Amino acid sequence: MNPRLETSASPYLRAHAGNPVAWYPWGDAAFAEARRRDVPVLVSIGYSTCHWCHVMARESFSDAETAALINRDFVAIKVDREEHPEVDAAYLAAAAAFTPHLGWPLTVFTTPAGRPFHAGTYFPPEPRSGIPSFTQVLAAVRAAWTERREQ
Repeated sequence: MNPRLETSASPYLRAHAGNPVAWYPWGDAAFAEARRRDVPVLVSIGYSTCHWCHVMARESFSDAETAALINRDFVAIKVDREEHPEVDAAYLAAAAAFTPHLGWPLTVFTTPAGRPFHAGTYFPPEPRSGIPSFTQVLAAVRAAWTERREQ
């Protein structure tokens, strides 16, 4: 169990405490860790009754190989949009610059300062209907961060 989520007041965050992803709850500690490691932040926003949030959790966040990529290349934050509507609203507004398909789970990649540079919603485990797989997105974001950060 992830000790950072297992005692959360949010049932949504507690539901992710068993994921192999090293989730942080929303807060300064995650951004400080991203600055220390010089990696981008993966912010995943959802809520307890969101169908696609649970699908992505089952398909990607519970997968050991996908979690290993996330843990290696990012600092991951899990946000309950009902607990932090201000975070949800800010990142949802920013996501509109990246995709016309808004909703949850909301997947936002930010700098260690919290500035978004890529966003989307549900990403499947395999490419489907023109949507890249989540691991393809992770690889592309990692490449952008390491090779084209200033752009």
